Amino acid sequence: MRTRILMTSLVASMSLWLFASAAFAQTTASTVQRDVNQQTRIEQGLKNGSLSIREAARLEGEQTRIDRLQARDLKDGNLSPQERAQLNTAQNKASRDINGAENNRTTGNPQSASSQRMQADVARNVGQEKRIEQGVNAGELSRREVGGLERGQAHVDHKEAVAGHDGYVSKHEQAGVQRADNHQSRRIHREKVHGAG
Repeated sequence: MRTRILMTSLVASMSLWLFASAAFAQTTASTVQRDVNQQTRIEQGLKNGSLSIREAARLEGEQTRIDRLQARDLKDGNLSPQERAQLNTAQNKASRDINGAENNRTTGNPQSASSQRMQADVARNVGQEKRIEQGVNAGELSRREVGGLERGQAHVDHKEAVAGHDGYVSKHEQAGVQRADNHQSRRIHREKVHGAG
């Protein structure tokens, strides 16, 4: 009898742990998925001319703030309901801002060398965020690791925002963004190989 109660208690505890783990993965993965979606929208806006470089830079500044918020919220390994709500609010605002910038009268020149540099940098953001999302879904990254990687993404986004704030991205500015991207890429690889800790 005592063994049966102990086993029932153990099964209930394991079920609760599995449910909590699945909720973490869904919540953390879904916030990173929104990063992927928003970066993709910025990239597409640059490519089709609905976003100017200056608009994309402003939107990258907003992505910087979201990534910093994710980094801070995941630093302790937890994402509380309040933190989830705050992130959702910030991501909803960013989504509206992307939509507004895409649908105003300002347009970009997707064929310019400067726009092509910005497009390449934002495309790389999409790839980095996808790698983080895959790491979450595969159980290769812990919440803390995701938080640290989002801090790195914030650094890259900030460099892009600064590079394009004047409406032009030079080769020199792109080289600075690429150095930050290369550092971030190596860090994502290390964290994924290390495994969720």
